[in-house]
Amino acid sequence: MGEGPGRPPEITDEEILEVFKSSGEPVLTATEVAEELSVGRRGILSRLENLEKDNQVKSKSVGARSTVWWAPGYTSTKPVEPK
Repeated sequence: MGEGPGRPPEITDEEILEVFKSSGEPVLTATEVAEELSVGRRGILSRLENLEKDNQVKSKSVGARSTVWWAPGYTSTKPVEPK
């Protein structure tokens, strides 16, 4: 089956969490996570909300329409050495 319009391949929770684990940033936006996984922002946003309900990620509103996300235990404000 070829690539084309329609529903994108299923992204696992672990794949989403891996974006946070491998990022050198302390927080990410839903758009940044979506771009890293090459999927739509809206779909990732609902997945992040579900992961937050399961206490796997946390979020904070940082403006009228902006939210940042992080994975406790995997993200830090300490500098990360490049790989």
